Amino acid sequence: MTLTYFTAKLAVQPAPLAQINPNFSYAEAALEDRCAPRTKLRIPASLRPSGFKGFSVIVKDLSMSGFAAEALTGMKAGTRVFITMPGLTALEAEIAWNDGTMIGCAFQNLLNEAVLDSILNRFSVVDEG
Repeated sequence: MTLTYFTAKLAVQPAPLAQINPNFSYAEAALEDRCAPRTKLRIPASLRPSGFKGFSVIVKDLSMSGFAAEALTGMKAGTRVFITMPGLTALEAEIAWNDGTMIGCAFQNLLNEAVLDSILNRFSVVDEG
């Protein structure tokens, strides 16, 4: 086998993660697929851990697959939460990371493109500069 042949074999498109590992969860896939455009904004919202009372957070970053929010909480990665933004029903998500002041979450189901557009049209996008 020559190096050229070996390199060409590596260029083959990899199989989807669900085919490689059928137990791969949606949340893991959403975290792996960070190519969805993320929009920086500022949305007052309510975050409720499963089985507990909700509290106020500020959504700072939103995409079809998840969000980041300002949240002073000790909840660990893997915690199931429900985020409620103005004008929407609660959306189920899972905490992917928590640095003590911000959390990153993956939606249980991808956010519908029309719903995302509606949110972006109602809330100001924050300039990244």
